[in-house]
Amino acid sequence: MTVIASHRNSTAAGSRTGLLRSGFVRRIGQAATLLPVSVAAVGALAAGRPDAARRWWARIAEQGTARTERRGPGAARLLAHGLLAVPLGLLTLIPIGMEVLFVLRGVLYPLVQPGPYTTAWGGPTTAGAWLAHFGVGLPTAAAGLGLLWLLHRLHARLAGGMWGRRVGAWPVVATAAALGAGALLVNAWVHQL
Repeated sequence: MTVIASHRNSTAAGSRTGLLRSGFVRRIGQAATLLPVSVAAVGALAAGRPDAARRWWARIAEQGTARTERRGPGAARLLAHGLLAVPLGLLTLIPIGMEVLFVLRGVLYPLVQPGPYTTAWGGPTTAGAWLAHFGVGLPTAAAGLGLLWLLHRLHARLAGGMWGRRVGAWPVVATAAALGAGALLVNAWVHQL
């Protein structure tokens, strides 16, 4: 009986979807909050609270609490990382904007763009225009979530250097390339307006 009961408990606990179990949603949320956490960590250091900044970075960088208590970065390293994480946090605004646009221009299209839909994609009916915009927005939303996940992984890799993990050259190169591509995209977008 106890074997069956323990099997039921483990099955009930493991009934969450694979994305939740793998931490995908948590990592996306942490990437989306990277900019405010970076600014708050710098503020905490300026207020003389390096322990708060250390805990925040440990959580985002996926460091264990035992490792954080044993050997944590000093205030200078925390400040340097906080200042370097701000541009990455700014970069996360691009995929967040993609998600907002998906909701506004895909899910809520008939509310944002009142008819007539004679020249709209999928028009002339409201349902056709909504389905066309929703269909185009769906892969864009998936790409935005994927970008947030990748930016979290990149930041976690970079932040691991504060705790003595070897970072290597590729995260630094990838960060520089991502920041350059983000700057080009924002520049092109602004000039399009």
